Amino acid sequence: MSEAVKLTLDEIRNLSLTILSGSGYGPDHAAAIADMLVTCQIDDCQSHGLFRLFMCNDTMKAGKIDGNVAPAITQSDNAIVRVDARGGMSLLAFHEALPILIEKTRTLGIAAMAINRCFHFSALWPEVERLSAAGLAAMAMVPSHSWVAPAGGTRGSLGTNPLAFSWPRQGKDPFTFDFATSAFARGEIELYRRAGKPLPDGVAIDKDGNPTNDPQAAMEGAMLTFGSYKGSALSIMIELLAGPLIDDLTSLESMEFAGNSGGAPYHGEILLAFDPGHFSGGRIDPNDARAERLFADITDQGARLPSQRRFAARARNIERGYVEIAKTLYDDLQELAQQI
Repeated sequence: MSEAVKLTLDEIRNLSLTILSGSGYGPDHAAAIADMLVTCQIDDCQSHGLFRLFMCNDTMKAGKIDGNVAPAITQSDNAIVRVDARGGMSLLAFHEALPILIEKTRTLGIAAMAINRCFHFSALWPEVERLSAAGLAAMAMVPSHSWVAPAGGTRGSLGTNPLAFSWPRQGKDPFTFDFATSAFARGEIELYRRAGKPLPDGVAIDKDGNPTNDPQAAMEGAMLTFGSYKGSALSIMIELLAGPLIDDLTSLESMEFAGNSGGAPYHGEILLAFDPGHFSGGRIDPNDARAERLFADITDQGARLPSQRRFAARARNIERGYVEIAKTLYDDLQELAQQI
């Protein structure tokens, strides 16, 4: 990072709450969003930390989101927890329905949460790690806007469509990954644009379908999936599971809903949770040992597990009590806070 500004953890939260409340988010939504931003910033996840406050503000200015609405949870005797965000951000809906998902998973062995009618902008790993902290394995998926071209295509049909997974480990950080099925996350391209840096090869095409390294041309054209046809197929799977399966929008429909209003995409989210005790017939300890043997074999080769850098950043930032963000970002956030 070039010139940087140090912010304490309280300063991160207070700045987030100031901008969110000034933008029009009520106390419950602002607190849920701020929790997510602080979590991401502590882990040095710059693309999903304080930078996302601009999208939160843009989403409110677009006039479609309700910053005060309470989510509605539908009670059921099956393994599905349905929570209607009712046109609010997804984070409060997740927060309210999480205890029910954990309880159902521990009772039934497997359960799912379907969040409908939500605006979504956030990383998924903090959510699946909430479940692995409860001793459950978990997956989460969302569509977005149709910014991503399918393999062999020339225009956006798919979303960035992230997939997250977390596996609980006794006395250790969980095994967690969270990645977009696009070659880059949308927020990363925006950070490259703001920094005036060219994109790597294979990330995007321009509006004419030609490969481009220009972040602005990429945002006017289409992003690409990772792994060509494999990433494209995985992205389509997420469209189906987090869209039609739960009676919600695909990325194409989310883009149509937004029109030219900007802000966070509007769609649904699906989370799946698994209880290792149920699936292993109660043999948790020997199967934990199997998992740990696998992890050890990977790291003994000099390879690293996903999220190891993030966990190291978390430990470092918590110990020293502050994080560093680019001064240009800090100045822009201060300007936003003054404007609202």
